[in-house]
Amino acid sequence: MRIKVLFQSAVRMLSSLIILSVGAAAQAEGTAVKDIPFAAIDGVRIGNAQNDQGKTGVTVLCFPNGAKTGVDVSGGGPASREMSALDPTKEDIGVHAIVLAGGSAYGLAASDGVMKCLEENGIGFDTGVALVPLVVQSDIYDLSYGRSDIRPDSAMGYEACRNALAGGEPLSGSVGVGVGATIGKLCGMKQSQKSGIGYHAVQLGTLKLGAVVVVNAIGDVYAHGQKIAGLMNAQRTEFIDSVQELYRRTDSRDLFPRTNTTLGVIVTNGKFDKAQLTRIAAQARNAYARSINPVGTLADGDTIYASSCGVPVDADINVVGTLAAEVMAKAIENAIVSSKMDDAEYLSHCPDLPTTQE
Repeated sequence: MRIKVLFQSAVRMLSSLIILSVGAAAQAEGTAVKDIPFAAIDGVRIGNAQNDQGKTGVTVLCFPNGAKTGVDVSGGGPASREMSALDPTKEDIGVHAIVLAGGSAYGLAASDGVMKCLEENGIGFDTGVALVPLVVQSDIYDLSYGRSDIRPDSAMGYEACRNALAGGEPLSGSVGVGVGATIGKLCGMKQSQKSGIGYHAVQLGTLKLGAVVVVNAIGDVYAHGQKIAGLMNAQRTEFIDSVQELYRRTDSRDLFPRTNTTLGVIVTNGKFDKAQLTRIAAQARNAYARSINPVGTLADGDTIYASSCGVPVDADINVVGTLAAEVMAKAIENAIVSSKMDDAEYLSHCPDLPTTQE
């Protein structure tokens, strides 16, 4: 009898251990972060258009059903449109498109074409009289690469938006706004390198989160503790440190003023309002500090948007903010790796500018 009782107790204990083991495995599986295609995030469509002769372009993130959106601007010289609409103290009605373009302030004309395309496709805020698409935009300065007299315009914005609505692919490298992106320009274009646009996306349980970034910084880019792009010596035979070069300058000269910008977008299905998304965008800025050095100077116009779209799922803001920084850092690395270009080809598109190095 006693043996039978002991056997039954052992069976119950073994069953409990199995249940606990299965539960732990299921929980671990639910909390594992896995890479997914950016296109797996519902509610957002991406399209590109570019001018290969001018080396400038447009990338549009279109939200047909709208997206709650916040923004964090850490750079000193942003070229932007409708930023006040993202003020957390204003009405939280969301946006229908985020436009990333070249051309500096000239490129802001691209949004006119985006608005026209959205209106033609029945996308916008219904005022009762007309649809008004809500479109925000940020631009990089790419006038020092390719031709400065060719810039994104309304037609290019329209084309990029049309491509997005047609199901365009989120392509990395020298495409769309990434066509004119460059990196490491402290000593002028002749010692800089090509950069571009990059993507990365992950899933954590039911939460999906992706990052888009166009890297056009004055500083160097690092990944896994190693410099992967940036300022080169005059002979272009090896890297030199942008920070050390900056420290070497003791006068008060303007350092290629306001000609550098890293623009990023975090897209998630997490359920957040504008104020929370503004906080997530600010936390994603940690990726810039981890990956780019120097960054956030007065010579930069660094900006990060954060948008919530698709079928919303509950998520913790601290988890999402932390994850956003991790994913953004990988997108920055992807932007560099996917944009590698032969020196001869790259320099052929750099105008003969005087160096700022002495």
